[in-house]
Amino acid sequence: MQSKNIKLLSLIIPVHHQERTIRRQLQNILGELELLPTPCELIVVVDGMDDRSFTEANKIKSSHLLVTGYHTNHGKGYAVRFGMAKSHGDVIGFIDAGGDVSELGLSMMLEHFKWYNADIIVGSKRHPVSKVQYPVARKILSWGYQQLTRVLFGLNVRDTQAGMKLYRRYVLEDVLPRLVVKEFAFDIEILAVAYHLGYTRIYEAPIMLDFSGASSITSLSVWKIIWNMLWDTFAVFYRLRILRYYDNLNKRKWRFDKELNFSIPVP
Repeated sequence: MQSKNIKLLSLIIPVHHQERTIRRQLQNILGELELLPTPCELIVVVDGMDDRSFTEANKIKSSHLLVTGYHTNHGKGYAVRFGMAKSHGDVIGFIDAGGDVSELGLSMMLEHFKWYNADIIVGSKRHPVSKVQYPVARKILSWGYQQLTRVLFGLNVRDTQAGMKLYRRYVLEDVLPRLVVKEFAFDIEILAVAYHLGYTRIYEAPIMLDFSGASSITSLSVWKIIWNMLWDTFAVFYRLRILRYYDNLNKRKWRFDKELNFSIPVP
């Protein structure tokens, strides 16, 4: 059993095309982190420097802030893993850029983390006391995806996809070298592999989310994302249950990624 005390919280923000919002969001998050009883570091990872997101983020000056990134867009999963490799905290989390998920939920998530002595805390749109605004169609899709992940992976988590989570460092050190997904099913791959490896203290915490301005579910791009998400999810299941790809016996199939500074599986 690990200690409930948290020495340092590392919070990662994966950023892509957020030049209009990133400065305000960083100011809000830094303000919220100052209120926490736990020392914090904030790591911004710009996932593809093809707009002014990197420049705008660097305008915020704080001893607790690191702005980093790379030139080619690789996807949210890659960006979060890049930030995690540069973190120092014994608890590491991420929050999506854009402001849909409010930083006001961080203190609640941290308290849940301590209370449950958790391996992972998942911010959940479907937690009973979450304050959320998002379309009915998306609620139905969220419920359907929950049923799918419960059947495939045995996870009793109502919402695996909300953009705010916290992890023990020792969990990530064990799980990250095994991961393959860089984009659509990154969240579920971490949870499924962690649970498979015995890190079962996974709990949900309430969040504040305003998704009312999101694209319509009838949008072609949204359906493409849904399709890719399902494809990647079944691929995770195939690697986990059929190939046993994430098991320790397959370490020889992983390779060292110099940029991320940790091993990743060969696709």
